[in-house]
Amino acid sequence: MGSMRLFLLLAFNALMLLEAHGFTDKTDTQALLEFKSQVSEDKRVFLSSWNHSFPLCSWEGVKCGRKHKRVTSLDLRGMQLGGVISPSIGNLSFLIYLDLSNNSFGGTIPQEVGDLFRLEYLYMGINYLGGGIPTTLSNCSRLLDLDLFSNPLGRGVPSELGSLANLVSLNFRENNLQGKLPASLGNLTSLIRASFGGNNMEGEIPDDVARLSQMMILELSFNQFSGVFPPAIYNMSSLENLYMAFNHFSGRLRPGFGILLPNLQELNMGGNFFTGSIPTTLSNISTLQKVGLNDNNLTGSIPTFEKVPNLQWLLLRRNSLGSYSFGDLDFISSLTNCTQLEKLGLGGNRLGGDFPISITNLSAELTDLLLEYNHISGRIPQDIGNLLGLQTLGLRENMLSGPLPTSLGNLFGLGVLDLSSNKLSGVIPSTIGNLTRLQKLRLSNNIFEGTIPPSLSNCSELLHLEIGYNKLNGTIPKEIMQLSHLLTLSMPSNSISGTLPNDVGRLQNLVLLSVSDNKLSGELSQTLGNCLSMEEIYLQGNSFDGIIPNIKGLVGVKRDDMSNNNLSGISLRWLRKRKKNQKTNNSAASTLEIFHEKISYGDLRNATDGFSASNMVGSGSFGTVFKALLPEENKIVAVKVLNMERRGAMKSFMAECESLKDIRHRNLVKLLTACASIDFQGNEFRALIYEFMPNGSLDMWLHPEEIEEIRRPSRTLTLRERLNIAVDVASVLDYLHVHCHEPIAHCDLKPSNVLLDDDLTAHVSDFGLARLLLKFDQESFFNQLSSAGVRGTIGYAAPEYGMGGQPSIHGDVYSFGVLVLEMFTGKRPTNELFEGSFTLHSYTRSALPERVLDIADKSILHSGLRVGFPVVECLKVILDVGLRCCEESPMNRLATSEAAKELISIRERFFKTRRTARR
Repeated sequence: MGSMRLFLLLAFNALMLLEAHGFTDKTDTQALLEFKSQVSEDKRVFLSSWNHSFPLCSWEGVKCGRKHKRVTSLDLRGMQLGGVISPSIGNLSFLIYLDLSNNSFGGTIPQEVGDLFRLEYLYMGINYLGGGIPTTLSNCSRLLDLDLFSNPLGRGVPSELGSLANLVSLNFRENNLQGKLPASLGNLTSLIRASFGGNNMEGEIPDDVARLSQMMILELSFNQFSGVFPPAIYNMSSLENLYMAFNHFSGRLRPGFGILLPNLQELNMGGNFFTGSIPTTLSNISTLQKVGLNDNNLTGSIPTFEKVPNLQWLLLRRNSLGSYSFGDLDFISSLTNCTQLEKLGLGGNRLGGDFPISITNLSAELTDLLLEYNHISGRIPQDIGNLLGLQTLGLRENMLSGPLPTSLGNLFGLGVLDLSSNKLSGVIPSTIGNLTRLQKLRLSNNIFEGTIPPSLSNCSELLHLEIGYNKLNGTIPKEIMQLSHLLTLSMPSNSISGTLPNDVGRLQNLVLLSVSDNKLSGELSQTLGNCLSMEEIYLQGNSFDGIIPNIKGLVGVKRDDMSNNNLSGISLRWLRKRKKNQKTNNSAASTLEIFHEKISYGDLRNATDGFSASNMVGSGSFGTVFKALLPEENKIVAVKVLNMERRGAMKSFMAECESLKDIRHRNLVKLLTACASIDFQGNEFRALIYEFMPNGSLDMWLHPEEIEEIRRPSRTLTLRERLNIAVDVASVLDYLHVHCHEPIAHCDLKPSNVLLDDDLTAHVSDFGLARLLLKFDQESFFNQLSSAGVRGTIGYAAPEYGMGGQPSIHGDVYSFGVLVLEMFTGKRPTNELFEGSFTLHSYTRSALPERVLDIADKSILHSGLRVGFPVVECLKVILDVGLRCCEESPMNRLATSEAAKELISIRERFFKTRRTARR
């Protein structure tokens, strides 16, 4: 009987092996060949070994079991594959490991993946997969690791996934997920790592997740989660990393926080609405390395951290911590035990008392010390120079007094020194000149006296020098004119004498020059006209005399004041007055009739909470933009309030109304109505009301480092998203130039005038300089070059405008080309790198085709995109389109219709799937 059983068992095993071998060719081979057939044709070369000339188990990325020779592992990560994932993948029934991550697959995750009942590892991150997370994945009951990171999947987390009881790691970060976390996730009791960050999920965290007692890493940041700090998380005593930043969590933290979560290493809960005090037990967590509680509503005192020796970051900015009194900073001494401390951010609180001397004993690793916007008094300690690793020192808006320590000159790595708006006195020490990496020096609104140290010329990387509103005397050192990268030179309201240095024209990147209300005299240097980047000039309140130099070339200047001097001649402000003519005045009445007043000044005032700064979302040449809620329509809109004291504001208002009154396009910001009224003081009031764009301007996405942290986008734009935006802008320009009832030239196309809606669709805005054109032809264009009329913004304006050219569709094409180059290189045309004949265009042209990755915006390359052949080729052809749009000769530039076609073709070629246009 026993021998019979043994025989039957051996026979059964033999049949299983035969079955496995028999299906090798019929099943696995066929499944993989079908998979290959769905890969985009130009990428199949990477799977060239997948053919009948090679044994299945030697195919690229394929591994087989030793006994049955069935496919157990398919690893195609980072192979630049496109196309869609074939449902035949579900026929690889022996598959244990499947990695398709870091490719360009589109379409959906096939439901048939749920047939892989032996699957333990599934990686599909960094693709373009949509259609939601398949519920059939719940059939893969052996799954240990499930990673779908960075795909536009959409929809919610299926509750069925709660059956994956063996799951150890789950990554659903940046999947555009919506809805709530299902309570069934509490069944995943083996889970150690779970990430849901960077989605649109909402609601409270279900109590059921309290059963996830083995959890070590939990990421919930950048969602819309709400409710109090989830009580269930207090049960996860094994947690090491907890990320909950930028949600809508509120309420108080439990006093026993540090006792309940004793193993935390990284804690980031910034950008929420937590109240109450920081639990003192937080300092009991000896393993803590990074703490982020910034941007909340926390109150009370800051606990000590003497028991946290490995602390690296302590970020508590923008709360209400402290009581404006002595003792608020006593905890600082406990940080001297934290020998690895790198960042200490305490700005925007209620901290009072004297500047603690113990700060000078902090870690030599400290790079950022931010105590701005508090009520700290006393002197800056003489030994502040001990902090040799400092890169940023921010102490502005406090009550500090006394002289600057000379030891500041020891901080050789310092890039930002901001001490403005205090009560500091004495001289500016010459040792400041030792800070050769300094980019921002802000000492304004103090009581400094003495002279400006010539040693500042050693700070060759300086971009912003702000020393206004002090008691400085002496002359402006000629050495300052050697700071060729300088963007801001601001020293108003001092007692500086002498003249403006003759070689001021060397500051060709200067955007703002302010020397107003000093004791300067003499003639203005003729070289002032060489500062072609200038936007603001303030020379008023001095004793300058003679003739105003020829500064007609400073076409980018938006604000200037030369009053209260002894100057003669024509300033930029008289020039602007002369440009006003009777035609503009006569057209005012008819233009204002385009929109009858559907909304009053009072309504707009209420909708913007009195035009409060908290509702301000931007500002431009002629006005300020506010976010407003119109209660009757229950609709959020953008209200552009024009500054009627600004010359040209009325003309801008009329141009915008006239341009947008009859045009409609999905990629234009829609002008809803206009308000021509009188404010409560009897002054003229003009406002334009637009649909609101929740994702701000393209400019803030391309250059997030230039805006305040709280308004920065949570991530960078991908290569595909940038290409989509470029297509959107090209499409609307083609409409304006060719398909409109009358051709329209926008005249001021740049990233700040491209706004993004909730799904990052681009909408062109700001038609304040736009012009309706007569029927365009080449002869009339060149005839117009003799008449004055520079249009646009420095860096984006076409070169013919600098020669007096009239607005034209070719000028818009040039601006579009610059915009494309900026979008994909990450560099503004006014970047300090570009000077003389070296421009963004020549910079780009010199790198193509071999060195395209050297000039590509690094944020594209660092956003999870695998840098390989398709990425390089895609960047090459996009940048080539940009270069052809901004050719020197207007007649050599691409038409916008051609540019749009080429960009759409590029999108089809490299991404296959076309985004559905919303009309």
